[in-house]
Amino acid sequence: MTHPKRADTSAPLHPLLAERWSPRSFDPFHQLDDADLHPLLEAARWAPSANNSQPWRFLVTRRGGDDFTRLHAALNPGNQTWAGAASALLLVAAHTVDEAGRPRPYALYDTGQAVAHLAVQAQAHGLALHQMGGFDAAAVRDAFGLDPALTPVVVVALGRVDAPDRLPAPLAERERTPRQRHALDSLLLAPDPAVAPA
Repeated sequence: MTHPKRADTSAPLHPLLAERWSPRSFDPFHQLDDADLHPLLEAARWAPSANNSQPWRFLVTRRGGDDFTRLHAALNPGNQTWAGAASALLLVAAHTVDEAGRPRPYALYDTGQAVAHLAVQAQAHGLALHQMGGFDAAAVRDAFGLDPALTPVVVVALGRVDAPDRLPAPLAERERTPRQRHALDSLLLAPDPAVAPA
């Protein structure tokens, strides 16, 4: 049976990549225990980073807890309509300066790699996540007393996928729509012939 959201790829991909997608419909009864969560965070821990700086940090909140409620309240209203059903919300932040106060220019890139590792490991465990840039970073800083050296990057909804019917109609339709990407050729930068080697 074909996975309903499997990517229509121009080359064969591993199923963990081809079948990964970003649902909004999460099972509101699924509980994320430590045994489920630990491998995901461990996968993130082993992501590559510039000079092995490992700038990523995760704040894990689980549905039903006060921290979850506070993090959910910092989401944009559109995200609040569905993210409350997720088993957990993770705040992902990055140390964008080092201990001496010098900028870490690759911290955001590296943190994105850590989340990508987490996403693939989640897929391997039958879990899904949806990454959200739509949140109030200042509210998150205040709510959790973040160190000024930490930059909030994204909030991740994590849990088990549920049927789309529990969502409002426009969002339910998006859950059923096939995934799309730009054509591969459109993503490749052509070298400038004026600077090509002689």
